Amino acid sequence: MENQLPTHILNHLLHNEEFCRRVVPYLKNEYFEGTHKTVFDLIVQFVSKHNKLPTSKILELELKKIQAPEDILNNAQRLVTEIIDKSDIDTDYLITEAEKWCKERAVYNAIMDSIGIIDGKDKERSEGAIPEILSEALGVSFDEQIGHDYIDDSEQRFDFYNRKEDRIPFDLDYFNKITKGGLPNKTLNIALAGTGVGKSLFMCHCAAGVLNQGKNVLYITMEMAEERIAERIDANLMNLPIESLNSLPKNVFDDKIGKIAKSSVGKLIVKEYPTGSAHTGHFRALLNELKLKKTFKPDMIYIDYLNICASSRMRGMGGSINSYTYIKAIAEELRGLAVEFNVPIVSATQTTRSGFSNTDVGLEDTSESFGLPATADLMFALISTEELEELGQLLVKQLKNRYNDPTKYKRFVVGVDRSRMKLYDVEESAQSDIMTEMVPDKPINKFGERESNDSFADFKL
Repeated sequence: MENQLPTHILNHLLHNEEFCRRVVPYLKNEYFEGTHKTVFDLIVQFVSKHNKLPTSKILELELKKIQAPEDILNNAQRLVTEIIDKSDIDTDYLITEAEKWCKERAVYNAIMDSIGIIDGKDKERSEGAIPEILSEALGVSFDEQIGHDYIDDSEQRFDFYNRKEDRIPFDLDYFNKITKGGLPNKTLNIALAGTGVGKSLFMCHCAAGVLNQGKNVLYITMEMAEERIAERIDANLMNLPIESLNSLPKNVFDDKIGKIAKSSVGKLIVKEYPTGSAHTGHFRALLNELKLKKTFKPDMIYIDYLNICASSRMRGMGGSINSYTYIKAIAEELRGLAVEFNVPIVSATQTTRSGFSNTDVGLEDTSESFGLPATADLMFALISTEELEELGQLLVKQLKNRYNDPTKYKRFVVGVDRSRMKLYDVEESAQSDIMTEMVPDKPINKFGERESNDSFADFKL
């Protein structure tokens, strides 16, 4: 049966419409070989074009149109003759067997592709793509769930509307407002800011906030040393100026760490990688190793930061790979990792040179790739000016939001204590003018933003 399975599949594709419509979306011609591949392509092309099964006579006529060596055509003709008579094999049984066969063929092809990459025969993909190639092959299945029926599935939809989604809340009021209570699992969330504005400060503060909820945090850094990230979180959790940590007596430091440990904080793992060298393949291996060796499963992952990650699917920028494609690939891979491990991922990206001095940052100010905001679930800008620095504040502007209406609380401010690496809620009076007062009569640009000059007159502080 196993050796004859491709022939039985073609027989049912030719004679059994139920079988054909259930399995064709999952069958690939790369699973077949030689003559079977030729006949499979003929059947599928006819079904796609005419939306019905071909007869054996039509198949014979289509076969004659093919430009191929005579021996191949003769073998294909013999195969068509062999499948002319309808098989009596049970449809459900054959579907099950066909699914197993497709999985085996997908894994075999994935292994051969991986060998080609290792041998250097594949010039487009690097060895980092191998785990994803194998994962995709292992995930092959005949999924019969082909969409949501608006009427028949209305009860499921009602349950979805009323189901409380698991979220990890912020310790900042307005971030909870714009996300409807925090970040859900399986999401990619991006902070956009210029150099020195506070990308790492924001992520370190949020990591400390998640730890205070008793949840586990994995912080991946490619910009600063592990100890520097831990130092910032020390300053936050100990509520001490960061510059005073190196003069803290050992007994005092130990006492403060002991108090933090007793306060039911979660577990924090900080892992450093060389800049530009690590990708989701490394992160996946790290997560699996942490689970195995330390029984550690993160509730939140911070990656500092996205633009200095590598792609697991593509070789570094240069040659035929442009920045749009490369950065978008990294974002897609990180979001895929969030889905795979059922966690929210928070990362950051730089503004462009023009965005660095712009007080009304937009999506167009995303450095290197506009493909990044296309992939992110939440994206917001962190904006700092001399006026805001004097007030001890950061301006936050929503750029994209899949959780809530992005025009609601479009802009708001949070307090910042840079010495203690902390953010905090400011008085409501500081928010009212920011959210309500816009400069009138300015044109709307193609990004849906009011065009701005380089002054801070757009915001009344």
